Amino acid sequence: MLDKRSGNAHSFQVDLRGLVDLLSHHLYSSPRVYVRELLQNAVDAVTARQRMDPTASTAIRITLDEAGLRIDDPGIGLTEADVHRFLATIGRSSKRDDLEGARREFLGQFGIGLLACFTVAERIQVISRSAAVPDAPGIEWLAASDGTYSVRRLEPDERAVPGTTVRLTPRAGAERWFAPDVVIDLARDFGSLLPYEVTVDTGGRTIRTTDSPPVWDRSYDSAAARRAALIEYGEGALGFTALDVVELDVELAGIRGAAYVLPQPANPADSGRHRVYLKGMLLNDATTGLLPEWAFFVRCVIDTDTLRPTASREGLYEDETLVAVREALGVRLRDWLTGLAAQEPQRLAAFLAVHSLGVKAMARHDAELFRIMLPYLTLETTDGQVTFAEVARKYPVVRITPTVEEFRQIATIASAHGMAVVNGGYTYDGELVALLPDVMPGVVVEELGSDVVTAALDPVDSANELAMAGFMAMARSTLDPLGCDVILRAFFPASVSALHLDSREARNERTRAEIAADADDLWAEILGALKSDKPRAQLVLNHRSPVVRRLATISDPALLVTAVEALYGQALLMTHRPLRSVDTALLNRAFDELLGWAAQNVTESTEQDGQA
Repeated sequence: MLDKRSGNAHSFQVDLRGLVDLLSHHLYSSPRVYVRELLQNAVDAVTARQRMDPTASTAIRITLDEAGLRIDDPGIGLTEADVHRFLATIGRSSKRDDLEGARREFLGQFGIGLLACFTVAERIQVISRSAAVPDAPGIEWLAASDGTYSVRRLEPDERAVPGTTVRLTPRAGAERWFAPDVVIDLARDFGSLLPYEVTVDTGGRTIRTTDSPPVWDRSYDSAAARRAALIEYGEGALGFTALDVVELDVELAGIRGAAYVLPQPANPADSGRHRVYLKGMLLNDATTGLLPEWAFFVRCVIDTDTLRPTASREGLYEDETLVAVREALGVRLRDWLTGLAAQEPQRLAAFLAVHSLGVKAMARHDAELFRIMLPYLTLETTDGQVTFAEVARKYPVVRITPTVEEFRQIATIASAHGMAVVNGGYTYDGELVALLPDVMPGVVVEELGSDVVTAALDPVDSANELAMAGFMAMARSTLDPLGCDVILRAFFPASVSALHLDSREARNERTRAEIAADADDLWAEILGALKSDKPRAQLVLNHRSPVVRRLATISDPALLVTAVEALYGQALLMTHRPLRSVDTALLNRAFDELLGWAAQNVTESTEQDGQA
């Protein structure tokens, strides 16, 4: 037990080295937070004294010299009882869970946070005098990294005024954290929005590191000047010049700040990393979970007094308040977009030129926003880039391909035959097209099937079909082992000799059959029970193609087989889908045989010319 009248050293109730290891490797991400913890203690002390005496000084001073770092605050100060309560708290446990509990309990007091200084300091000295108990003597708490400490009462002339001074002596290897430029940068980074003046004295210069009130709480001559100031601030805080800025003022959630629109397209998988302050003190410049996942096109700088920090004060605790704030900020971004649509279409167009994907992500979950954005959001169709509103107005039946590959395969042919098709393969487009009937009653949406495409192509008259009968029979027998039927149609453009039409069911059936062929008896029997009766893939030969018509005149059966395989392979390549090993082998074989046939004909022609 500590003798309160003694200045002798005593051991902590826990292993200090183990506690420092826990702080530096499990609670805090970097030793840099020691400056934040010193500032937080000073700010909380000054705030407590302001409640008691609004006329008291609020200036916080950091001083650097050869001995290390000193921070002085004119705050509420500590009594001897406060110091012992502090010691009891930090000696409670060396377990992470207990430490985090204590950290939350003593947030804003001389609690666990002060021990963050041991990640960079060999010794910590706290000298304090209480303003709340004027007759109480000043107190000194002196702790070393070897796990010892001492507490003594000060003589009256050792600390005459209320407040606290903390001195840190650097430990070996941590001197760089006390370099003037490093301390200035850390003080400015963590505390630029603090409500009290903070300065750093390096001996030769005194630098103010606070810049309050925040830019969003200042008055400006015009809305344009305000917007320019916000964008300039965001450039310094976030490192990029925003395409646009959205003010975030959610009074009920205690949120003030701004959302900055990224100047380039963002990754939907990145829900954003934001700069979050708690009552003016930076928690983290890469905080996640602040906005809905769809809002990946903005980065925020906010100050809050309602959100709960994690024990390390480097992130936000996921609770009902954070959920409510996330929803409120999402509503603010949505309202901003709808306001642009109604009042500033040029700014909306500039935004959508970069971030249409983000708006589409929002619209999936917000029918009203989708309805508002219908005239502005576009998607790919056989008529080019068309807005959703135009699609719903122009196409009685909106036919959509589920993949980009299927769209590319039939786009040219569908367009030539007057069949409107929408590409649903890009991110969110298919989902939004499926929602069209909900926001525009009467619109019909159908997935484009191979039967629809086939029905849109012109049939071949009976005489021409009869002339091609032998060739078609041979083509069907050649491709039947590959699970592909062959039909004859006439379509444009004539330069396309063959079209490979497939369905998801047909692809699944081929995969099932391939697996079953290599499986053991039991597994093959199970897969056999799953056999589908859905139509197979189709190779549609174009009777308008000169190449196809010429093939019907060839009498060499081997050459005909090779030609059919070549048409099949070419049509497969047009689908842009990955090829099966059997298809790759067929393509290589057909290519080699055609080259051989061409080379043989060239040789025979040359020999005949020589004999002549």
